[in-house]
Amino acid sequence: MAPNDSAQTTEEGREPRAGRRMATRYAVPVAVAGVAAATIGLVPALAATGDPELPKISAQELIEKIAASDTEQFSGSVKITTDLGLPSLGGLGGAAGSALVPKGGAGASGSTADPNAKLMELTTGTHTLRVATDGPDKQKVSIQDDAAEYSLIHNGDEVWAYDSASNEAYHAASPKDGEHGQKGAKGEHQREEGAGAEGAPATPQDFAKEALKASADTTSVTVDGTARIAGRDAYQLLVKPKQSGSTVGSIKIAVDAETGTPLKFTLTPSSGGKAVIDIGFTKVDFAKPAASTFDFTPPKGTKVTQAEDGKAQAPEVPKADAGAFAESGGQKVIGKGWNAVYELTTPEGTDVPSATSGDLPAEAQSFLDALGDKATGSFGSGTVYKTRLVNALLTDDGKVYVGAVTKDVLVKAANQAK
Repeated sequence: MAPNDSAQTTEEGREPRAGRRMATRYAVPVAVAGVAAATIGLVPALAATGDPELPKISAQELIEKIAASDTEQFSGSVKITTDLGLPSLGGLGGAAGSALVPKGGAGASGSTADPNAKLMELTTGTHTLRVATDGPDKQKVSIQDDAAEYSLIHNGDEVWAYDSASNEAYHAASPKDGEHGQKGAKGEHQREEGAGAEGAPATPQDFAKEALKASADTTSVTVDGTARIAGRDAYQLLVKPKQSGSTVGSIKIAVDAETGTPLKFTLTPSSGGKAVIDIGFTKVDFAKPAASTFDFTPPKGTKVTQAEDGKAQAPEVPKADAGAFAESGGQKVIGKGWNAVYELTTPEGTDVPSATSGDLPAEAQSFLDALGDKATGSFGSGTVYKTRLVNALLTDDGKVYVGAVTKDVLVKAANQAK
């Protein structure tokens, strides 16, 4: 989602090529949903009461305050509300593969505790999380439901996930630096985002910093008053694209006045209406969490699934699915800033089925039809799969163009690339 200025299996009995076509059809809308889903970290939502009087601060000073924030220890409650405009994902297991999993379904490992089986749940509705972090090697995230809880725990060399509803656990080794991340100049661990192992976003700073990567010539950044978030005084930073054609209308980041830690993140679409993503702390404590917070032993009788390669894999939906395209044709960026469009190539670059190909189950076809919108241009023809935030154009000759941009921008990018 952040602006970037530089910026499959075959079913039994199915011909391999038909299987690849089906995988392609599923992967594009899943990647669209996943791009937005992967942006959902533990950046925080809610509860503003009163506008505190705080010392004046410029937008640049506030950005620098966020960048300098070194908060590595905290715990609290986070409320996440997302409205991507997606139809129900229920009933799309099976041929869709592990990337598209209905609530309560199993991930690629076959376990309901596999983090891959939980990520898609955060792309719609409202969820309450309990979070805790003690430096780069200890994080815990718990998703609370009415009668069950799902927890993801990273503690040193181990990663555990536990689903109380099914009494299943998932266990893996934490990737070492250089395998799944590396240490930066200051020694902090720079890791890819995604739910699972240390890849689970556990600090709100990362999300806010991504949103501030755009250069000054494409972005308007101002201070938009103050607020009380989770009982703390905060400045509000307002980020808006200067370019037309982005699906992002504005991003508001509430920044803790004392620590510089982002406490709330709200993204409103250019199309108007309620926020696409509203994430924030309802409670927060910057004290060191108890060491026992990160301890986990599977309860008696728990079914434990080990990661196939022994190491945790972050369920980064966009990279997992779009990566299948990128491997065969590479990736390039068309445009810049908020209007950046990523061009990918589908496997073999051919045989992309039409909307009426009949390759898919009725439930999957209905899902795609709800997202799909025909498009034509000098590039040829194709289908635009859309959400309220991220859209993707799949052309009939095997190209994919994806970004947080409108259909017109996608078509323009496809024409330009032709």
